[in-house]
Amino acid sequence: QVQLVESGGGLVQPGGSLRLSCAASGNIFSDYIMRWYRQAPGKQREWLATISSGGSTNYADVVKGRFTISRDNAKSTVSLRMNSLKQEDTAVYYCNAIRGTIHAWGQGTQVTVSS
Repeated sequence: QVQLVESGGGLVQPGGSLRLSCAASGNIFSDYIMRWYRQAPGKQREWLATISSGGSTNYADVVKGRFTISRDNAKSTVSLRMNSLKQEDTAVYYCNAIRGTIHAWGQGTQVTVSS
């Protein structure tokens, strides 16, 4: 099993940037598909971005062009660079690891976009 810990959240003004990180421990990180999700108060968890074990990426339309997912297999980390943040990006952000039937989640990190 893999364990995930997110970091990097905080308070940022509209138009600002943040970089979230997710550190993985346990099984071979490079075998996992990694995803970022978020959940705003009163809303369902929303998929944002995926990066495959080979580095291919895919984004939800709501973040395409503003967010960038990347991974460092040597450091067992996945990151989410977020630019041009909007108030509606306020949410708890989660990383997710998938390999076959294994799904693992981190505890989440809060991102608040406010002036």
